[in-house]
Amino acid sequence: MESLKKIVIIGPESTGKSTLSARLAEYYHTEWVPEYAREYLLTHGKEYTFEDLYLIGKNQLKLEDEYAERVKSGLLFIDTDMYVMKVWCEVVFGKVHDFIEEAIAQRKYDLYLLCDTDLPWVQDELREYPDLETRRKLFLRYYELMEHQEVPFVVIRGSQEERLQAAIDAVEKFKAGLL
Repeated sequence: MESLKKIVIIGPESTGKSTLSARLAEYYHTEWVPEYAREYLLTHGKEYTFEDLYLIGKNQLKLEDEYAERVKSGLLFIDTDMYVMKVWCEVVFGKVHDFIEEAIAQRKYDLYLLCDTDLPWVQDELREYPDLETRRKLFLRYYELMEHQEVPFVVIRGSQEERLQAAIDAVEKFKAGLL
């Protein structure tokens, strides 16, 4: 049986992570793990604490584990991981939960797709950073994190269609052992 390969889609808000995750899962006839934070904040409100981010992180990993158990082999696309939680904690609270740092060290992934900020920002009830300058700083922070970890990563840019094709190309290169 083929082992499960986990591909994480990360990046600042409004960079198409959820759309890309869903479209990749559809293309590869598999599933994708949604971002738990969205569900949590829609239920509990936009005002959150440092402790809320701990709960969001724990539940994101629980959700990931549930999907991994269901899928078992092939590809699993994950919308957001603990690097996103780390950056969120750093930016908003200036500190990071030990749990998040430990999860980053312990969890194993196979490929990261880092979404750039070249899509137009879309307002929704949860988004906090409409200005491109802040979103660019966040992207550069993710890029720096990706450069200093072991898993291959590919920056995804362009329109929604170009992003999908770039992501498929990256996944195919990964599957062929070229990344």
